[in-house]
Amino acid sequence: MTSGSDDLSVRSANSALPRPQPPGERWFSRVGRLFPRNVATDVVTTSVRFHASPETLWQRILTYEDVPASPPLLLRVLLPHPVRTEGDKSCVGASIQCTYKGGDMVKHITVVEPPHLMQFEVTQQRLGIEGCIMTLGGSYEIRSCGDQTEVVLTTNYRGYLRPRYLWRPLERFLAHQLHRHILDGIRASLPRPGLSTTSATAQR
Repeated sequence: MTSGSDDLSVRSANSALPRPQPPGERWFSRVGRLFPRNVATDVVTTSVRFHASPETLWQRILTYEDVPASPPLLLRVLLPHPVRTEGDKSCVGASIQCTYKGGDMVKHITVVEPPHLMQFEVTQQRLGIEGCIMTLGGSYEIRSCGDQTEVVLTTNYRGYLRPRYLWRPLERFLAHQLHRHILDGIRASLPRPGLSTTSATAQR
């Protein structure tokens, strides 16, 4: 992976997808350029329980496009937040265009196991934070939990800011905020909102 670029690609994205202009680099992202590239992967997982069937939640994950709510203040200040997605999430090999406030990301669908699992890898990230964080991929997992259903959202990333013991907690906090913003968008599309929320983080 090449460092120090605002337009970093792991794999060529579908040329038919719209490509916004590259965002300007955020000032704090330049700090990451001072450190050697980190090869270790961090994993952040957030889970939310809904009063809805796995099949209903699966359809919402596949079809919802706009994230309607305004994100928390800290998330708005420090990270670009998602606005909408375009593409067929039900097809392995599909490229999904994710538009953010101030940038974009392209995801490549790698696993689809309805109604329980969808995995993806990030093939392009242009968010203006590439000196700090590069997103590698993630997944949506749906689990039956009695009369509720749990949706687990996972993100794999590399953080470059050092010392890692200082920056990792902030990165995880922001990742949780981003996850909850996305999951709240899914919940808002349901007939009945989920009632309980739990979170967990893991590191690899």
